[in-house]
Amino acid sequence: MRRAALVFAGMVAITPPAGADPAMPRWFPVPASATYQTGDSWIDGGVTHRLYGVQSCLRGTSFTNAYGAKRDCGEASLAMLVALVRDLRPQCHEAARLGDAKTLFVFCVAQPTRGAGAGSRIDLGTALIASGFAFAALGPDGKPVHAPYLAAQQVAERSRAGLWAFADLPNPTGVIQRALQADASAAPSSPARPDPTARETRRTHP
Repeated sequence: MRRAALVFAGMVAITPPAGADPAMPRWFPVPASATYQTGDSWIDGGVTHRLYGVQSCLRGTSFTNAYGAKRDCGEASLAMLVALVRDLRPQCHEAARLGDAKTLFVFCVAQPTRGAGAGSRIDLGTALIASGFAFAALGPDGKPVHAPYLAAQQVAERSRAGLWAFADLPNPTGVIQRALQADASAAPSSPARPDPTARETRRTHP
């Protein structure tokens, strides 16, 4: 599945923000004007902001809901991200960025002042994964980019939370790995001249 291969986490060099002090991150909200791309990313000011260590379901893959209808898995992930941002109003800070500075990886945390979660800190990535609408991103070595997210995913899977309730859930990490293996098998044995029309933006993870 060519489209899935473009979502692979991990081949582009990551650099820390210039002049940033990791001990004192700059916090900023997800603006109301943000354009959501996927269930783990949005665009603001021409820059893509992606949740560090989080992999949403892939658009173009589907699951069968409780009523027997096919639903786009990527759209389900996106809807949950929008809902959580709206409800939690998290503050985010940079974790890393791609070399061209067009993509920032961020951690986002909310501190509700009302309701059952008042006074607690809620990590947006954990909330998405624990609810069963996102997954722990893997690096090129097959290991989780952020280990606590894999633990949250395992709990969600065991409890059949969110998308895990559906038997035909297209787990994106498996889809991506199979697509990459297929691409590797189809690759020519000798170097070929790059085709500029085939260059597409890969969603990457450190």
